[in-house]
Amino acid sequence: MTARPAPRLPIAAGAALTVLLVVFMIAAPAQAAQRTVYLTFDDGPLDGTSNVLSVLEQEQVPATLFMVGQHVLASSERKALLARAKAMPLVTIGNHSFSHANNRYKAFYADTEGVVADMLKANAVLGLTVKPVPARLPGRDVFRLRYVSRNDLSVGEVQAASEQVDFEFVAASDFDVYGWDFEWFHDGTGKPVQKAERLVDEIARLFAYGHMLEKDKLILLMHDQMFQDKFDGVVNLTALIAGLRARGYAFGHIAGYSPAD
Repeated sequence: MTARPAPRLPIAAGAALTVLLVVFMIAAPAQAAQRTVYLTFDDGPLDGTSNVLSVLEQEQVPATLFMVGQHVLASSERKALLARAKAMPLVTIGNHSFSHANNRYKAFYADTEGVVADMLKANAVLGLTVKPVPARLPGRDVFRLRYVSRNDLSVGEVQAASEQVDFEFVAASDFDVYGWDFEWFHDGTGKPVQKAERLVDEIARLFAYGHMLEKDKLILLMHDQMFQDKFDGVVNLTALIAGLRARGYAFGHIAGYSPAD
């Protein structure tokens, strides 16, 4: 029995298909490149900060470290970590308060003047003098930028409404306040809950469905202590960056998140 030759597309159809494939291959990376991830790390300088800085330096990607003033004052080693971070051109230092509300958030936000004073005290410790200062409020996923505003409704609408005056006064005190779109969760020991590969898949779904505050821009929240293990910490963060790069995403400086004009 003679084998029947495989059917061939007409020359015109085959040429058209080739053109479509080429267009798709060119357009797909371009579309992905328009999608930007902003890496942010909270609560440093802590034990994991050194590993974070080493990976950022090795991979040459921008990131923002929202630091806590009293953590800087805890030791000379932590002061050195702040100095090291400030010397890295790709790293932006942000204000994450002086006290981190001492982890008593309702009491902290019950005193508007105290909130602003705490943030200004952190500016002095961190040496942040260029205004507006990038900031993240402790325990709150809040945005206050020129064209972007959002309260943290995870605390409930009543609580968010009562705290709104705090957010407005902080923003009026020369701070750009950034929340986040997604978090790399950690357990009680500070280790990441999701593997880097799973996190990248979750981020891809967020981009696909447009579940971000700003179109095609995703702010990722992480914590320095997630990367304190000398081996696993470096491996995990490096794997995340590699996975995001493989998807074609860009890495952004936080100053470019919201248009200035």
